[in-house]
Amino acid sequence: MENINYDFIISEIKEVCKISKDKIDCITNMANISAILNEHLKNINWVGFYIFYNNHLVLGPFQGKVACTNIALDKGVCGKSFFSNKTLNVPNVHAFSDHIACDNNSLSELVIPFHANFIEGVLDIDSFLLNNFSLEDQKNIEEIVKTISSIL
Repeated sequence: MENINYDFIISEIKEVCKISKDKIDCITNMANISAILNEHLKNINWVGFYIFYNNHLVLGPFQGKVACTNIALDKGVCGKSFFSNKTLNVPNVHAFSDHIACDNNSLSELVIPFHANFIEGVLDIDSFLLNNFSLEDQKNIEEIVKTISSIL
């Protein structure tokens, strides 16, 4: 992605989200975080959260088109990222086995697992461009997820 001020994104997330120990604030904060990321990240068509619940991932707050509501932990980029507890940066989702196509316009995907006080899951970011997420983008967004984990 081109010229993104990741430090500004982190400061905006900290400013907008109240640091709280309340489960309801987690959902509110995830909604605001999705909006902030949607506004500042380049060439994306979906950004949001999947929350771990009852041994699968359930759709949480997001920005973008209608999305898959439940993802098994052995399916798709999100499920495999959460299950392995590793970031997955997929330059071409159509070449990824078990990719779940919620939006056929998505061509690349970055998924980062998070573990916070009351909630855990993944941050999922899709792009309409192939190979949209550089290693530098990945590292910066992983830092954002560390910040998010301290807030939620």
